[in-house]
Amino acid sequence: MVLSTGGAEVNVAIGLARLGTAVTWIGRVGNDAVGRRVVRELRAEGVDVIAPIDPAGATGVLLKSTPAPGRTDVVNLRVGSAGSRLEMADLDAVNIRDYGVLHVTGITPALSRSAAAAVTELMARARRADVLVSVDVNHRSRLWSDSAEAVTSHLALTAGADILFAGDDEARLLVGGTGTPEELAAALQLRGPSQVVIKLGALGAIALENGVVRRCAAQPVEVVDTVGAGDAFVAGYLAEVLRGEAVQQRLRVATIAGAAACSNPGDWEGAPSWAELERVHADPVNR
Repeated sequence: MVLSTGGAEVNVAIGLARLGTAVTWIGRVGNDAVGRRVVRELRAEGVDVIAPIDPAGATGVLLKSTPAPGRTDVVNLRVGSAGSRLEMADLDAVNIRDYGVLHVTGITPALSRSAAAAVTELMARARRADVLVSVDVNHRSRLWSDSAEAVTSHLALTAGADILFAGDDEARLLVGGTGTPEELAAALQLRGPSQVVIKLGALGAIALENGVVRRCAAQPVEVVDTVGAGDAFVAGYLAEVLRGEAVQQRLRVATIAGAAACSNPGDWEGAPSWAELERVHADPVNR
């Protein structure tokens, strides 16, 4: 067994830090060795941490296995965890005006009502402060006992987002139907976000903004571990948003970052630095 730090928001934070972005991770950890390791590894990667220590709940754990090449199974052990006990009082240390983007996922609201309320409140504070709100649907069916409740939660996040990330399967779940990626993006944009990015795995990704759809092909890669690839993609995209780059460039960097993550084991270990991205840009054949 290999012990590693991970989780969607953690992965995005580390991915952004490796791309030179000042980033803070907000969460709650247990008073245990695992929680201390999470904080230590995030800080070692250049991520600032706001993480109250929960006196009762243990740090959440995921068990990940790779039964076959390119396939990864994950079991969540988060019921009653410190992260599930996140609450609005934990946000008191956060000055949202210090940030350019707030990024959240659909995972945290699935953990508990208090965690969902904390995410909703932080998004509201960001909107009032004119801070961009980024949401990755990150639907995890095993975290939800009621699929209708999951959709309702995801749509609430969607309505409060400026930038929405979703896989094509997640997009179909939210719109309740089928369609092309472009049609799905248009349907989701009607729910509130000004930018909708649909992740298409081996087919790349599309982004809809200002009525224009941009597409970027996936980077060819030998897949080792797909966990964390979507998070690396999001980190690449958001890094370029913060740099003021155009949509096509955002997608280009995002797909390269996602491919790099796929080619390495671990949730975030393959997340690239700018130097690694520039090597790919300079010589796209020599990957």
